[in-house]
Amino acid sequence: MDRLNQIARRVPVNAVYLAGVLPFLWIVWLAFSGGLGVDPVKAIELRLGELGLQFLVAGLFITPLRWAGLNLMRFRRAIGLLAFFYVGMHLLTWVILDMGLRWEEMAADLVKRWYIIIGMIGFLAMVPLAITSNNAAIRRLGAAAWQRLHRLTYVAALAGAIHYVVLVKAWPVEPLIYLGVICLLIGARLWRNRRHSAPQVV
Repeated sequence: MDRLNQIARRVPVNAVYLAGVLPFLWIVWLAFSGGLGVDPVKAIELRLGELGLQFLVAGLFITPLRWAGLNLMRFRRAIGLLAFFYVGMHLLTWVILDMGLRWEEMAADLVKRWYIIIGMIGFLAMVPLAITSNNAAIRRLGAAAWQRLHRLTYVAALAGAIHYVVLVKAWPVEPLIYLGVICLLIGARLWRNRRHSAPQVV
């Protein structure tokens, strides 16, 4: 584990941002080259949403990995901002490319398809996380308040996974795996916090 930590310390944070935007550039290339099938807008929308959820899950894994001795904390901000970027692009794809800024139709979709509302809740939970993902916000809020605020990550991840499960329908395996992993990661965090806060019997 020490060897892995040494390697991680040599990796610049900007390399994570660069690697994180490569899938987006690939999607753009496929869109312009006609490689997204008969419904490219839906393909773009789905892939951006999946990437956002994958980065959310990756961010949730960082703390359990630290418990195991692998310290990737310096990359957590980059991973969180990449998650916000992809979820935001997923939303913009639906609003602009899919719905064509037809606000009445979007409002009707929100009424008919409740999973869209769940997705919106997940995105809104990520907005304050993105805004406060900087050292100035930590100083202004204080470390304890900042940590409490960033528990909204759990809300965003759960909302994203539920949105995906209902969107794809028919109880598909992949979205259910995402939901199960997220529930396990959140459950492990809650169990550990409860264990550490319990009074010690001497």
